[in-house]
Amino acid sequence: MDIVRLLPDSVANQIAAGEVIQRPASVIKELMENALDAGAKNVDVCIVDAGRTMIQVIDDGKGMSETDARLSFERHATSKIQKTEDLFSLRTMGFRGEALPSIAAVAQVTLQTRSEDSELGTRVEIEGSRFISQEVCGCPVGANFEVRNIFYNIPARRKFLKSNQTELSNIIQEFQRIALVNHSIAFTLTSNGAVTMNLQPSSQKGRIASIFGRKLADQLFDVSVESSLLTVHGFVGRPESARKKGAQQYFFVNGRYMRHPYFHKAVMEAFDRMIPQGEQIPYFLFFDVDPASIDVNISPTKTEIKFENETSLWQILLAGVREALGRTGATAMFDFESEGQPELPAFSQYLNQETPSPSSSQHAPAKVSVSDWQELYAGLQQTTMEEYVPQQQEIPFEEIPSQGERTFSSEHFQFKGQYILSSSQAGLMMVDQHRAHVRVLYDRLMEQMQHDSVPSQGLLFPEMVEVSPHDLPLFEELLPKLSSLGFDITSLGGGSYSINGLPTGLDGIDIQKLIGDIVGDETSAVGLSEQLEHRLVLTVASRMAIPVGQVLSSEEMDGLLASLFATSNPNYMPDGRPIIAMIDQQSINQMFK
Repeated sequence: MDIVRLLPDSVANQIAAGEVIQRPASVIKELMENALDAGAKNVDVCIVDAGRTMIQVIDDGKGMSETDARLSFERHATSKIQKTEDLFSLRTMGFRGEALPSIAAVAQVTLQTRSEDSELGTRVEIEGSRFISQEVCGCPVGANFEVRNIFYNIPARRKFLKSNQTELSNIIQEFQRIALVNHSIAFTLTSNGAVTMNLQPSSQKGRIASIFGRKLADQLFDVSVESSLLTVHGFVGRPESARKKGAQQYFFVNGRYMRHPYFHKAVMEAFDRMIPQGEQIPYFLFFDVDPASIDVNISPTKTEIKFENETSLWQILLAGVREALGRTGATAMFDFESEGQPELPAFSQYLNQETPSPSSSQHAPAKVSVSDWQELYAGLQQTTMEEYVPQQQEIPFEEIPSQGERTFSSEHFQFKGQYILSSSQAGLMMVDQHRAHVRVLYDRLMEQMQHDSVPSQGLLFPEMVEVSPHDLPLFEELLPKLSSLGFDITSLGGGSYSINGLPTGLDGIDIQKLIGDIVGDETSAVGLSEQLEHRLVLTVASRMAIPVGQVLSSEEMDGLLASLFATSNPNYMPDGRPIIAMIDQQSINQMFK
């Protein structure tokens, strides 16, 4: 008996929808890209309940005829390609012919559309891949898609959608990616009847400012590279714009957003030793390449793209960013003693240096080898005690002593403005002063929050901060917790807020950066919502703590250590990083043998 059968279209569409339509943001991405492929100059997106209840995308593109409107919901029906060779010259966003049938498979869809050469339009209704009706209607040129009750026929998928705030953040993220690269087109985003973003045609940098704020745009410098393999233009942040989390980083190729960790390494390599380790630089870089040299047909979301000459492009990108960075003068501050040093080529050096394979585990480029390196050290006869580091052995760090063994000397010494050294029964104790203070402040703030007694200090002159539309939903969710932490914040509308008061101890801090760090920490956090309080308190405590490099008196060091050992866990930071290290007496004796 034959057992192989063709799947019904409704089942095949649902299978495809599982890859293409993952959440409401996926619907918006596909419909906005279709609008752009249709030549739209204005695209309006309206959502209700973060897309759960309704998603509407209206455009003024060329629209569809009566036949095309019905056929567009069939699998693999597309106007973008006709033959295999077309895959190697793609300039459109869509080409698979899977988006509309996938959307119709998991939602209730109504389409109203009219082409320019028709007096009347067409209205089509489809529910769960089932054709309901098609009739003539009056409507403007373009397309109006209304998608209701996403995943209504797949309860498990609908149940596991995230919170409205999370889904809205994902929608805004997809909206921004498309709006960034299409700066000459007008976009609006309306959520529950309120306009979230209204973007008018502008320059590329103007569009960045409209989305992320003028402050970020002012910290960017231009990057422009032209070669036979590709053209790159865009903007990269100056070193002072670096931040640990939440940096805006975007790559686009031929108008399409892409993720590319390999090229990201090239950009970050250009800032080697110019920014603190672990911090990230914002960038907005637009690649223009021959469509035949890339493959966008790797995944249904089309964000993973394979390049034909990735290694060469890596070299060109690194050199271009470094050259542009040099023109800004940002590197001058690091050139302390350049007189008498050997001259190195500024630009061509990076094009010829050894470059890692994109498939290797380490993407950073290998160090440039220098022939006859011994000559560079000719005449070097002296080594200062401070520069000497013994290489023959590693110092073993023992376990932190138990509570009963924590008796230490009243004499403390500070090393490099970072560590406090003190003798104890177990040996030499080294304490990271910044981490110790974070631990003390964290425990204190958590206890005060539980009793609603975090002290707040009013500002003589309130400061205004701008929150980007992308971060706005999350920031609104954080406001009650920030208030319980001692922040006095008033909304002024349009993403502007007045900071009227701060927790005591945050005097003189850059408030805009603090708010950005708090939102960035939450945006990149992977954890449950009940950990929100922990992450907020840790961020605030880190900003309040004494900085690395601050000189402490003997009394201040003694007070800090006493406060540290009174906390719930003196050995570790709330995020698990160590605070104390010990070198036992035996290890010290071994170093002098």
